Amino acid sequence: MTRVIGRLLVAALLVAVAWGLGLVWFAAGVPRVGPNPADPVANRATDAIVVLTGGSNRLGTGLELLAAGRARKLFVSGVYDGVDVQELLKLSRRAPTEMECCIALGYSADSTIGNAYETADWMRDQGFRSLRVVTANYHIRRSLLELGMAMPEVELVPHPVVAPTVHLADWWKWPGTANLLVNEYNKLLLAYGRYLIYLAVER
Repeated sequence: MTRVIGRLLVAALLVAVAWGLGLVWFAAGVPRVGPNPADPVANRATDAIVVLTGGSNRLGTGLELLAAGRARKLFVSGVYDGVDVQELLKLSRRAPTEMECCIALGYSADSTIGNAYETADWMRDQGFRSLRVVTANYHIRRSLLELGMAMPEVELVPHPVVAPTVHLADWWKWPGTANLLVNEYNKLLLAYGRYLIYLAVER
């Protein structure tokens, strides 16, 4: 009995160490800056842009990209019921008639998985094949994973938005940032688990 308990403790310790190393790897891989404007690959045009709501500066970035001609249409996923395009444009300090024709809103998503399937449905309805993904820098990896599972036929171009309230330098010293990264890392692990199941089913 003592030997079994010892082995369980060793196994638990190994899992904890692996989890901690993975967290460090994840935090180190969060983009510190947005795409380089001089990089033609990162900034090439796509059929559409999707903004995953839930963080600061995401919508403004998506609208700027649309205004710059980086895509034909912008899809905003996870919008609260009752919000319309004109209201979003007013909140972003843009004229309601400036780009209203090129923006679509999705109201059904309340999670990243929901964002992925809502966006995939919209992309298929539009017949689009490439998509620029605008979301927070700490959220971009999981978003790409979920979107890739929902629409494997679509080319995804990441466009991380640097969240000003997330302190990535010495992140462990900032309780808010540390908690955010731990939660996002745990969600990413679950997403990887789903991805492994997805690959097994696809085969």
